[in-house]
Amino acid sequence: MVMFTLRYFAGPDVPRYVLFTVGYTWFCSLSFIILVPADIWTTIIEHNGGISFFWSWSYWSTFLLTWAVVPIIQGYEDAGDFTVAERLKTSVHVNLVFYLCVGSIALFGLILLIILHKNWSGGVIGLAMACSNTFGLVTGAFLLGFGLSEIPKGIWRNADWTTRQKVLSHKVAKMAVKLDDAHQELSNAIVVAQATSKQMSKRDPLRPYMSIIDNMLLQMFSKDPSFKPQGGRLGENDMDYDTDEKSMATLRRQLKRAREEYYRYKSEYMSFVTEALELEDTIKNYEHQQCHWMEIYFKLQT
Repeated sequence: MVMFTLRYFAGPDVPRYVLFTVGYTWFCSLSFIILVPADIWTTIIEHNGGISFFWSWSYWSTFLLTWAVVPIIQGYEDAGDFTVAERLKTSVHVNLVFYLCVGSIALFGLILLIILHKNWSGGVIGLAMACSNTFGLVTGAFLLGFGLSEIPKGIWRNADWTTRQKVLSHKVAKMAVKLDDAHQELSNAIVVAQATSKQMSKRDPLRPYMSIIDNMLLQMFSKDPSFKPQGGRLGENDMDYDTDEKSMATLRRQLKRAREEYYRYKSEYMSFVTEALELEDTIKNYEHQQCHWMEIYFKLQT
């Protein structure tokens, strides 16, 4: 199931280590499908010594992936730096800021418990495990509750063609606005990158970094020749990218984000448009069929 899902959803440009990490994460998350029946069976036959190892493996693998490996990889892929070390450094820095905020809240809660003289039998580790389990249960219950109500509600609403057609028209119009804004942002990022490249001399120390951005633009235009930057405008501070390596990394990250956002909105827009056209054809075919049967009925009557 994990392999099928990866093949269905993964893009062609996704790195292999990202595919492996996502696949292993999903496998660990879904391992309870195998572990729970196995645990019940070993309990029945009173031989449950080996199953504890697999429970520990699943738990600690999921724990490390959730709080360390996956966030670092996400920050690494989002970073615009030009070397592996710098991208890892940026990712670790971003995640440390997040964990410091979360840790501050946890420390405040711990201090509050000590002030209120609340005792817990399991110690700090037991409290941490209880908080982790509570977070997982509450999140799972929320997501399951949303799915159990949203799926039948969506099926019920989609049964009415007229209402569905109005909803799709609204979504197409809304997504068209977002797509236009994303196109504008990507056009601005491309214009800024091209202008920065033109004003930078070949002997500039930052020229190798600019060449990487230029190759990024060439690859984007080669994959999508139909894309034409329109309405790109330079702001007052848009040309401040030729001072140091960090500013060039910011330019690259901005261009990458604008590109991903544009193609994400484009994909959603095309999906809604296709669904709306298919629904319109379905309604026309149904009405045509109804008219055809009415004609046959009247002919038989006469």
